[in-house]
Amino acid sequence: MRPKRGNVLVALAAVMLFSFSCFCISRLTQTSNQLINCRNHILEFKEKMLLLKNKTERNRQELIKALSKIKYEMTQRKNTSVNLVEKKVNTLGKNETVSDTFEILKFFFPHLRKVGRIYPDVIFGKKRTGVSFALGISTVNRGNQSYLSQTLNSVVSRMSPSEEKDSVVIVSVADRNEDYLKYVVDMITKRFKRQLKSGSLEVISIPAFFYPNILPLTQSTEDSGKLESWRIKQVLDFCFLMLYAQPKAMYYLQLEDDIIAKKMYFTKITDFVHNGTSNNWFYIEFSILGFIGKLFKSEDLTDFVRFFLMFYKDKPIDLLLGDIFQVKMCDPGETPEKCAERNKHIRIRYKPSLFQHVGIQSSFPGREQYSKKI
Repeated sequence: MRPKRGNVLVALAAVMLFSFSCFCISRLTQTSNQLINCRNHILEFKEKMLLLKNKTERNRQELIKALSKIKYEMTQRKNTSVNLVEKKVNTLGKNETVSDTFEILKFFFPHLRKVGRIYPDVIFGKKRTGVSFALGISTVNRGNQSYLSQTLNSVVSRMSPSEEKDSVVIVSVADRNEDYLKYVVDMITKRFKRQLKSGSLEVISIPAFFYPNILPLTQSTEDSGKLESWRIKQVLDFCFLMLYAQPKAMYYLQLEDDIIAKKMYFTKITDFVHNGTSNNWFYIEFSILGFIGKLFKSEDLTDFVRFFLMFYKDKPIDLLLGDIFQVKMCDPGETPEKCAERNKHIRIRYKPSLFQHVGIQSSFPGREQYSKKI
């Protein structure tokens, strides 16, 4: 009996051992599968992290490029602001030369004889020369009202591409208010970027030291005194602009900052100058109002400026223009009417006018003007 019972115990132990082995093998298999699954999950996670890293790197590179582009554009824009525009008086090198066209000013204004160079404070543009026409626009702060953008848009948009290449529009800021200068530069760089880049438009600023001490614009309390000072300054503003434009072109057209140029005005001017009249003219009026639309030969501008500077304290510039005609073209003792009749081909008036006056707020503070038919 005992051996038989012993065999049973051995068999039972063998069965238990076999069952335990099977159990262990099953657990090991499950664990192995779990480890494999875990490993696969880890590899999958690593792959996703690698993809995410690569995507992040690409996004970082694209962000760097975008930031670099924004920084470049901001730098370019900053370079076109009034704080970084070229100050020619201070930046001319020793080997650079400037036109001596402004030297005649020293004859009339002794305070300028101490100045080494007389030149605009700001020159913004390509400084184009060698063209047929220079168009000068003098502008000052009119308070809350400005017509300059409207004026410029009509002047530059109504030129053909070939006309634009053969001309330069000069905006002269004749105002000591730096905020207004900044406004003009910012407005032009935003709205007329193409013209600035091509060289058909530029901006200058008249230096404050140019004006003599006889301009008590901030001291006079009487309206008559302020008006007289304003008229004197206006003559000087035009003279400076004319001298700057003189070496640039064959002809100079005087405009103002509150006018609208009519359609095809430039084509009509060039056709009239080249085909509609002889070359023996003193000046041509493309408008009868004030000093607007007056065309001069650039070679004569220095003589006009000399005359204006001799009498700049006495009369507005449009009246001085009539005086110089009478002095140079009329015989002694001859009436102005007779002289004008005899010299119709010298002092020519083009009809109809090519420029429409639109400004109501005068450049003289607090004054309004409603004359529009020119």
